[in-house]
Amino acid sequence: MRRALGLWLLLLAVYTAALGIDASPGERWSAREGHELLTAESIVSDGDVDLRDEYATAAWREFGGPPLEPTAGLVDGRLLEPQGIGFPLLIAPAYALGGATLVALWLAALTALGFVFAAAIARRVVPEPWATRAALVAGLSPPVVAAATRVSPETVAGTVLAAATLAALKVREQPRPRWTLSCAAAIAVLPWLAVSLVPLAAGCAAALARWLRRRRRGFAAFTAMEVVLFSAVLFVTLTDRLYGGLTPYATSLAPGGGIGTDSVAGVLERWPRLVGWWLDRDAGMLRWAPFAALGFLGLWLLWRSRRDRLAVVVPDQVHVEVVAGFLAALCATQLVVVTFLAPQMHGDWAPARLLLPVVPVGAGLAGWGLRHAPRAGGALAAVTLAGTVWLLIGGRLGGGGLQPPAGHMPWGGLQDVLPRFSIPIGTGEAILLAAVGVALAVLAARERRAWLAMRDGAALRGSLR
Repeated sequence: MRRALGLWLLLLAVYTAALGIDASPGERWSAREGHELLTAESIVSDGDVDLRDEYATAAWREFGGPPLEPTAGLVDGRLLEPQGIGFPLLIAPAYALGGATLVALWLAALTALGFVFAAAIARRVVPEPWATRAALVAGLSPPVVAAATRVSPETVAGTVLAAATLAALKVREQPRPRWTLSCAAAIAVLPWLAVSLVPLAAGCAAALARWLRRRRRGFAAFTAMEVVLFSAVLFVTLTDRLYGGLTPYATSLAPGGGIGTDSVAGVLERWPRLVGWWLDRDAGMLRWAPFAALGFLGLWLLWRSRRDRLAVVVPDQVHVEVVAGFLAALCATQLVVVTFLAPQMHGDWAPARLLLPVVPVGAGLAGWGLRHAPRAGGALAAVTLAGTVWLLIGGRLGGGGLQPPAGHMPWGGLQDVLPRFSIPIGTGEAILLAAVGVALAVLAARERRAWLAMRDGAALRGSLR
């Protein structure tokens, strides 16, 4: 408990250091944040989410936001914007008590709590101190620090997802009612924060049901699914009544609604983002948080462990494999969602913003990589934390704020060799993708040769006995 409290306080202190930094030069809040705060203002002042009177009175002046234009059309005479009602309801109490500043502090506290959960999850993959170190570096990475005090649901979604994941893993270890209901409640909250979190909620619900069924807890599984399904039905029903569709994006004025395109081909041609979310010059996670590369090492260690069947020799390894596989599945789910369904990759104030919900759960994989490569991991952690210091100092003294994410970082110009992924794919992106493909093919070939040599050596030793 003392370690968890210390981790939470340290993260909160760093997040507070970013409090008050402009989202962009001269603008305290971005337009995206302004729409969230405007909905919270409507809830506090009017008790509804109809924004007609807020636009009529320019209510964004209450929190010093930029001038806003409606992003939705009228439905039954009401103006309800596509950010939904879940996240504005979460921040409305803080807004009522202390305005936008208290909202930012409230979100920072929730974000820090997510990485306390992340450390507990990581302990099921690696022992201390690797688990806490991985969670700490992930929580102090530039993308998280930049987003922790911004009025947007991504980091809070990471906290809720981490809570659901931790509770699900506790159900797998000890299927007690309190963990089952806690997991179900956290899963039920996810879609209310953002519609894009539905696949993650479905993945957690499937894992919860599977582990309860395997432990012959049929009634507990039934109760948990009832909670999840009740929330889902309530969400769909209320959204249909208010927004006239299955999601809040039904009122959106943007072309293509929530995904930015009306065609399947337009969705599929976004596939280069699978690499771009990691290596893009502006929004790539590895550009802003090199420590995330240890997550890929964790995936490789998971593959090696399963391929070599280490669980046969070390029985406890099966638990590590199950947990790591679950974390990898959650990260892969979010990557696929943001690759194909996000309307755009660039232009937001926070780098890799849409990947932030899985950063806390991904810290467990990074912790596994850190344990097996402590020197390289330490160097990556140092570079990542240097980026955070650079971000905070630049935001305070440079006057540049947190936007755009294309700003300079202290990598000595190395980030400039990375391409900027766009649709359609350009020459630089094609060359990089080809290089990555060749490197993976060479690695796979080397691993196969090593495995065949080990198998042949084992067969030869068996024949000589």
